[in-house]
Amino acid sequence: MSKGKIASIKLTCYNKDVYEPSDDSFLLADALLELSTSWRKGWPRIALEIGSGSGYIITSLALILQNSAGAPTRSTHQLFATDLNPAAAAATLETLQAHGVANSTDLLITDLASGILPRLAGAVDLLLFNPPYVPTPEEEVERGGIAAAWAGGWKGRRVIDRLMPLIPQLLSESGEMLMVTVPDNDPQELIQIMNRHGFTGMIVAERAADEEFLQILHFQRRSAPSS
Repeated sequence: MSKGKIASIKLTCYNKDVYEPSDDSFLLADALLELSTSWRKGWPRIALEIGSGSGYIITSLALILQNSAGAPTRSTHQLFATDLNPAAAAATLETLQAHGVANSTDLLITDLASGILPRLAGAVDLLLFNPPYVPTPEEEVERGGIAAAWAGGWKGRRVIDRLMPLIPQLLSESGEMLMVTVPDNDPQELIQIMNRHGFTGMIVAERAADEEFLQILHFQRRSAPSS
């Protein structure tokens, strides 16, 4: 990771009700930083993180845009972050404030993108998602609170499968998405699903972490112009 270009853990807010940044967060931040090297000809004007949690990822994006030469200014780009958990939304705001980029992002307490669509339909240039991907009994998903940050139900796909139909609605013609998965989620099946919607998909980063193997999926429309 490049120092100064992504969020600092020391300045990131989390508590017993908010998911603490962990290996999945760090891998997503690394993938985001790597993806940003391809944006010099087309920086994202509208970006959205679904499930912002502590705010570590959306803050990292704000810092990347702030510290990269040629990136759009606040007047020409807009960042959004959603989370169903009010405590997570508060933590995201605190993390943004601690890094001096609070004015960069609009926060919404909402389920997935329900507070975004149809307003941003076809307008999102970058979509970021670290879902609750851990396979669990279905009742775990319904518990709410901190469990909602990791409990994924059958195959860890309960929330992922709800978001999949929304991706084509959200992304712009040149839009891209980064999403955290594990093998239990069947990433290849997710890629096939998106292929049927006119998207290319691939695994762009992988990392072994404790008892799980993390993978970052990248989706983009087949018709998207090259960066």
